Amino acid sequence: MTEPTDPIEAALAEGRTALTEAEAKGLLAERGLTVPDGETVRSPDAAVEAAESLGYPVVVKVAAPSVQHKSEWAGGIGVHVNLEGPDAVRTAAAEILEAAAERDVDAAVLVEEAVDLDAGLEVIVGGTRDPSFGPTVLVGLGGVTVEVLQDTSHRLAPISTAEAVAMTRDLEASPLFDGYRGSPAVDREAVAEAIVTVGDLLDAREEITEIEVNPLLAQSDRAVALDALVSLDD
Repeated sequence: MTEPTDPIEAALAEGRTALTEAEAKGLLAERGLTVPDGETVRSPDAAVEAAESLGYPVVVKVAAPSVQHKSEWAGGIGVHVNLEGPDAVRTAAAEILEAAAERDVDAAVLVEEAVDLDAGLEVIVGGTRDPSFGPTVLVGLGGVTVEVLQDTSHRLAPISTAEAVAMTRDLEASPLFDGYRGSPAVDREAVAEAIVTVGDLLDAREEITEIEVNPLLAQSDRAVALDALVSLDD
């Protein structure tokens, strides 16, 4: 019997209700969303090899479908940022794999190129499948800001790029997209394209119940998905 190559089919065949971060990003990248270069590995030495190939600095994260809030996992060792050399990468990967073994979690390590968070605006782009209305999408400021300010805009999906741009202008934080107190303007249309991508993916794949890209780093010429979650209907 041929193993399913589609990440959603593969996850459901394994009884999973979520994709790994790398799988989620791969699914979004296939539809044109920009994601950091990265590699999923299973050992500290392989993590160093991946980092050497990508170039420093890098980010090292726990990679497991059961771990959704990586920065809070295992006392905060699930995410290591701005690692500058092989020793730091090896140590970070070893800590993650040891913590996973202690918790009986089947985990790998995701090594990615580091992206400067100060070089853009953190945005959240998401979507859910509402039982009454079907696919819906949202946009707001990303990181923990979305939980504090509750400044989001919502639409039924799929939507056009023009509608998605309008969503960004609905936000009270909209002026931040155009630059504020000397900060550069960000590519509002690139954020809009990310919203369209999430909406189209939800509309096309009924197995998906939720997509969250947080943060999506909006920069002057692009928007990069730094983290992504795709939840599935079991």
